[in-house]
Amino acid sequence: MNNTKVQNPEKQIPTTKSMNDRDFVNDMLATEKYLSQSYGNAMNEASNQVLYQDILHIFEDTQNCQRDLFNLMFKNGWYSLEEVSTQTSEQSYQQFQQYKQQLPTQ
Repeated sequence: MNNTKVQNPEKQIPTTKSMNDRDFVNDMLATEKYLSQSYGNAMNEASNQVLYQDILHIFEDTQNCQRDLFNLMFKNGWYSLEEVSTQTSEQSYQQFQQYKQQLPTQ
């Protein structure tokens, strides 16, 4: 089975020099992804539990916003996924199982 794209019909947008809906949503998605990574780093560095909890709540909100933007892009056909065969998926699973076995046990 060949890899095929999983995508909704693309919502047409005007092609102009100005930013369109797709451009704005794509920019917001990239920003939310960056913020999620940054909040993750901040949580790793937080030495105060109250501060950690505050950042965690903001991180969760940011992750939810990122997911909503991804869903919006996918719904409008502006984001596609690659469908893989069961065999490819199983090969990846086996590869990571081997990696897992190489980790030290407690």
